[in-house]
Formats: sequence, C-alpha cells, structure tokens
Amino acid sequence: MKVLWIQGVTCNGNGHSFLNASDLPQLLELFDFLYHPVLPGRHTLAEVAGGGLTPDILVVEGALREEGVPRGGREAFDLAVHYAQKARHIVCVGNCASFGGLFRQRDRKALSGAVFAGEEGEGPLARFRDKVVNLPGCPIHPQWLSYTLRMLHAGRPLKLDRWLRPLELYGYTVHEGCLRNEYFEWKVDAEGFGRKEGCLFYEQGCQGPYTHGSCNKILWNGVSSKTRAGMPCIGCTEPDFPASGLFRTHTLMSIPARLPLEVPKRAYLTLTGVAKAFKIPRLARRKFEEK
Repeated sequence: MKVLWIQGVTCNGNGHSFLNASDLPQLLELFDFLYHPVLPGRHTLAEVAGGGLTPDILVVEGALREEGVPRGGREAFDLAVHYAQKARHIVCVGNCASFGGLFRQRDRKALSGAVFAGEEGEGPLARFRDKVVNLPGCPIHPQWLSYTLRMLHAGRPLKLDRWLRPLELYGYTVHEGCLRNEYFEWKVDAEGFGRKEGCLFYEQGCQGPYTHGSCNKILWNGVSSKTRAGMPCIGCTEPDFPASGLFRTHTLMSIPARLPLEVPKRAYLTLTGVAKAFKIPRLARRKFEEK
C-alpha cells in the first residue's frame, strides 16, 4: 500500500515519534512511502505538490489552515483536500491533526483539525470522515500508528469512537492502567513531580481519569509512561487539549469540580469518605521512606 504523509501546522513531533516504532524496518518493507518529511520517499515534495500521486493511505500531521502554510509551492490545506479525495484511508496523527491541538489556541477561527475543530466545530476534511481514523496524542505513541497501518493493510475494520479514535487504543482511560491507582483509591497524594509514590490527581492535576488512551498499557519504549515517571497526564488525546489550569485539580469544598469519567457524584463522595477515614500504614510508610 502507498502512504503519503502531509504536514500542516506542526512541530514535527509525530513524524519523529514514528521513527521510534519498534517495527519500523518491517513497516518500510510493507508500505511504499511516496513521501515522508523525514524518511526517504519515492517522490520529492515538489512532485507531491504537483498533485499527480495516488496514495492508498493519506497521513495528515498538524493543524490545517487555508492559507500561509506552503508545501512545495502549494498550500498544505489544498494538498490535504486534494489527496483526501484520492486516498482510500486517511489517518490523522497527533492532536493537532485530529482536533487542532496547541496551534488552534493561537487562532481558533483559522486553525482546526482535519475533521474536528476541537469539540465545537468541523474541519475541512469532515466530508471524508468515513475514511478517517484519528490518532490524537502530543505526540502519538509510534505503535499506535504501526497498529493502525497494519490493520488497514490487512483490510481489518477498526472500531472507532465518536471522535474517530480506535477503541483498541483509546477505549479506556489512562487512569485504568496507572500503577498509582491504589494511592488514588486511598487518597494518598504525591507532593511533587518525579515522586515514586502517591497519586498525581489531587495535588498535581493529573488528567488520567478523564483521558482516553493506552499510555499505561502500551509503554513508551516498552518501559515507561508519564505517570510511571512521576509526571501527571496532560490529557493530550482529548478534543479539549490543552486544558486550562493544568497541574492542579480544581476543587469545590475539597471535591473535584470534575469527577472521573462515568463516576456518579454520590458514589465518589461515599468511597472518598470511607477512604479518608482510614490510614493504610503500608502506603504511608512508602511515602515516608521516599522522603
């Protein structure tokens, strides 16, 4: 299958992340990359701008804007629309291509994702949504793209959520695979970044309970993740990324203003009250020993 990779307004993070795919050599054998901004490709950017290529898979990286983003002498916006009509599949890599991301914060009227403009609007490729798979992240895990490409190559259907994210990769929250869940349950807080012990939700604003992604199940380099390293999740797979007021959980009378996804308020308050009534010596001891 022929893959064409087009960039809009981007930091190149997803293109570089893809270089870390553990099966990259096999993917380069399996797919014919017509053009990639970093990897060797069959065609130059000027040839891509000519519009004569016929990709099976169009990969879009970065937010889209109608003017001001030239690629090979032609607007990236025009190239994305042109090749979206030709491609059988469209894969949007990163939060910017999926929803507009960080760059959309600069100009919410002009910049958007391919299909979605954040949570409130449509992007320029919305009419091609039946072809689209969104892989939001900042950046994406390279194996997310590897998995998606292989599924498309095999002709196997991907089950998608309402934001066009594969359920296999985004069907659960980052919180579900977090090794700090016991601290969350017993309300033992981490007092800063980089701590081995404690929950990062209350004091450090971890977005894991609100964020769909497999970061804690498909580990980076097969080793780690943000929360394993003591860094709170920043919610980079969601359409409202980046959220305001990161790194602190807003509370109303010590209750989070936003409860974890699908957790009723009554259930949360009941369990929290029970947890706070007890002190688990083992967890408290770990926190003391870390200091």
